[in-house]
This record gives sequence, structure tokens and C-alpha cells, in this order.
Amino acid sequence: MINRKAFRELVPNTKYPDQWYDALFGPQTELDGKSLLEDYDINTPKRIAAFIAQCAHESGGFVFLTENLNYSASGLMRVFPKYFPTMEIAKPYERNPEKIANRVYRNRMGNGDETSGMGWLYRGRGLLQLTGRDNYFWFSASIGITPEQATEYLQTFEGAGQSACWYWSENGLNKFADAGDILGMTKKINGGTIGLEDRKKHYEHALHILDA
Repeated sequence: MINRKAFRELVPNTKYPDQWYDALFGPQTELDGKSLLEDYDINTPKRIAAFIAQCAHESGGFVFLTENLNYSASGLMRVFPKYFPTMEIAKPYERNPEKIANRVYRNRMGNGDETSGMGWLYRGRGLLQLTGRDNYFWFSASIGITPEQATEYLQTFEGAGQSACWYWSENGLNKFADAGDILGMTKKINGGTIGLEDRKKHYEHALHILDA
């Protein structure tokens, strides 16, 4: 599939390339010796390259496993204009990640209102930034844990990788990978096209290494 040396070339910024390699590509006893990616049919150069590219962008190069919501007021207006249309609304939330998450993720994705705290509890985590109680619920159900336990598991190498594979499978992203459709898969993952050029660069680099 891919060797350890090649994987290190794909993720030069992480301090833990071997741990990530073992979590994603190493044989797993509980999977009858298959790797995590094999278990989710992420098993061709195009599929692996696409998966690595999207994970690399979402996690800052396999570095960050929890969503960074430490925005200035102007940053909030730029990134979340729907929720922070004016400086007057944005200013009280400035540099307060918990308040920001509770506002941005309120009343959607299975979360409660802003006072429920669910936006913060179920903020983006893992290699593909799994977000919202619904996603946490269905992912945790697939592996026999609770959503609350998943908030911890998603911050481990295994949990971050498994949640990304689960999300990949649930959203049919292999078909986009087979078609080389980075735009389509980015919209599925991001809900828009933020970071599209960076994702494309990661993909082309990964595909070049995998095809070498």
C-alpha cells in the first residue's frame, strides 16, 4: 500500500509520523490483520492520496486534532459571516473559542441551543474534524462507545484516524477519489471550498509519491 518512508514524505510537519503510520496503515489485530484504511476500502493510490490530502489540510499536516476557534472579531466576520454579520455581534465572542463554538454550531447537527454547550463539546475533532452531536453519535455507535467517550477517543491517533475513515465511508468519498474530484470531496468535508488549493497540492504530492 505505502511504506513508512513514503508516508513520512507525505506528512513532513508532524512530530509523530510513525504513530500515524501505525494507526492508519499498520495491521490491526481487531481487524483480522487488515489496516484501518484497508478496512474502509481506502486501498488504491487515488483513494489513499485523496484521503491523506484531505486529512493533511484539515489537521494542519497531521498536527492538530481539535478545531481552532480562537478568532478575532474581524476573523469571525470573515469566516462565519452568517453568525457574525456585524462587529457589534462579533466583538463579545472575540478570542473566546467556547462561546464561538456554542454560537456557530447551535441548533444544528444534533446540537442544542447556544446555552446547551453542545457546540463546544462536539466541536471539530480528529483528522477530518468530526463535528456535531449527530456525527459523534453515529460514529461512536459504529464502534460501541458513547458520544461523550468519543470526545476523548477522537484525540488519540487511532480515534482520529478511525473517525476520519468512518466519515469518509459514510459520505461515499471513495467515488470522488476514484474520479480525482477534489472539489466534490472538499464540499462534502468542508461544506464549501475553503482550502481547496492547499488540498489539491497535498493530493498531487501524495499521488506522485504513491505512483513512484
